[in-house]
Amino acid sequence: MSDLYFALIRGINVGGHKKLAMSDLRALLTKLGFEDAQSLLQSGNLVFRSRKRTPSQLERLLETETEKRLGVQAGFFVRTPEELKKVVARNPFLEEAERDPGHLVVMFLRDAPDKKKVEELRAAIVGSEVVRADGNHAYIVYPDGQGRSRLTIALIEKKLGTRGTGRNWNTVLKLAALA
Repeated sequence: MSDLYFALIRGINVGGHKKLAMSDLRALLTKLGFEDAQSLLQSGNLVFRSRKRTPSQLERLLETETEKRLGVQAGFFVRTPEELKKVVARNPFLEEAERDPGHLVVMFLRDAPDKKKVEELRAAIVGSEVVRADGNHAYIVYPDGQGRSRLTIALIEKKLGTRGTGRNWNTVLKLAALA
């Protein structure tokens, strides 16, 4: 029996850069021996089954094979169904999630930042954004939207000292529903 995994891909199909068809990614997963490969939305969300492996093993494999076979460098952030359910259950912004889920973003991080780095990120915020971290996830409310916010992924990664990819709350819920 194989286990279910979710892969969130960073930086593809955004603004016309690093175009990668979801069908190509699903085909890649099948060639790598993964089962039941599906994609959700065009922003790089994959669901698949694999024999038991750690998320970090899967991340390295997917990053290496995507570059080798498809010619695209992309970061993969793999989570288990249990981890996705925990992301939903531990959301510190329940009111915002209900009222305006499109402006609540979960950053899926490679590593859990220490409290000092989270405080440095909070200190760097110049707008109305609010950040809470929980393990290797950060919850960010962008009340005025992400488009003009100065709290960019580059700033978040620099301050937290780790890489990440974000998904709005609507997408997180769609992924968690598959868990």
